[in-house]
Amino acid sequence: MLLVSSLLPAGIADSLRPYNAIKMKTQPLIDYFNIFLPLDEEEKSAIEEFFIERKIKRRQFILQQGEVCRQNTFIVEGCFKMYFADDKGKEHNLQFAIENWWIGDIGSFHSEEPSQLHIEALENSVILQIKKEDQLLLFVEHPKFNRIFRVLTENALVSAQRRILQNIGSTAEERYLDFLQRYPYLFNRISNVQIASYLGVTPEFLSTIRKKIATS
Repeated sequence: MLLVSSLLPAGIADSLRPYNAIKMKTQPLIDYFNIFLPLDEEEKSAIEEFFIERKIKRRQFILQQGEVCRQNTFIVEGCFKMYFADDKGKEHNLQFAIENWWIGDIGSFHSEEPSQLHIEALENSVILQIKKEDQLLLFVEHPKFNRIFRVLTENALVSAQRRILQNIGSTAEERYLDFLQRYPYLFNRISNVQIASYLGVTPEFLSTIRKKIATS
């Protein structure tokens, strides 16, 4: 007996297959988790079971203000920004994220309250997402992931604390130099306007800082 899909063009037949039958780009995520704790074959299979791949176009949002952040997002390819838009529409960038980074509104994800943030793609991107309920189930069925995500959360808290202290005790020039040192691979992928927003200065002031550094 012939399957219906065998009578259809390949492209249509592929679209009718179960999602997990379509090969996802999970190897980068597997490699990422292996840095923390080596995964066995069952745990690797769980990644394909619980994570969903999405292709995102440039300027497409994966979260907008007023929505609940329902997915934890790992970036396979591309670049994103997370920002707050004030009453005047001015953007205040909180985070940039590229390949092998996570992005999401942690507060909204855990509290299930509406987010005050936007997450927007700066490039055509490929991401892997997991829903909160699936992440909790993943922790129960495969406790190793619970240990890994605990470390990720601790690292995020340390990073947030460091940035708060830096904003209190550092000059704009010092913040810019630190940004240069920590994220040199971002400069060809984000604009000066976005960097200025992240540093909490105007683009004009950032330009002045860059000229000063270049001539010193």
